[in-house]
Amino acid sequence: MTVDHLNPETLSPPVMDLYSQVTVGPPGARLVAIAGQVALDRDEVLVGPGDHAAQAEQVFLNLRAALAAAGCTPADLVKYTIHVVDSSPALIEPIFAAAQRVFGDEFPKVASTWLGVSSLGLPEWLIEVDALAVTTAPA
Repeated sequence: MTVDHLNPETLSPPVMDLYSQVTVGPPGARLVAIAGQVALDRDEVLVGPGDHAAQAEQVFLNLRAALAAAGCTPADLVKYTIHVVDSSPALIEPIFAAAQRVFGDEFPKVASTWLGVSSLGLPEWLIEVDALAVTTAPA
C-alpha cells in the first residue's frame, strides 16, 4: 500500500526533517486508530522510570506491535502525536533517536505533532504516543 508524503512549497519544510507536513492514504483504505501507547511492557512493567529516552523506546516498540496487530507496517502510518511530560527542546533528539532505533530504515516521516503536557494518566508515565494508520487489507 502507498501512503503519499507531501511537503508543499506553500508550507515551511519539516523541522529537523523528522516528519512530513501532509500524509495521504490511498482510496478505499481502512483507518486504523491506535490508542496512546505508554512505556508498559507486555507484563505491565514500566520501562525506564524517570527516563524519557528509555520510555520513548518502549513506547515506539508498543506502537510497532500495535501496527503489526492491525496488519500494518510503519509505512502505513499517516499520523502520530507524541505527548511529553516536562517537554523541552533537549528531548527532541533522544525521543526521535529512540523511534529511529525501533523503526530503523522504516522510520515513518509522517504527519506528527509534539505536545508538551503537564502529566499523563499516571504520574510515572513520561511519554505517550497515539497514531493513525491506513490499510487496504481486508477486515
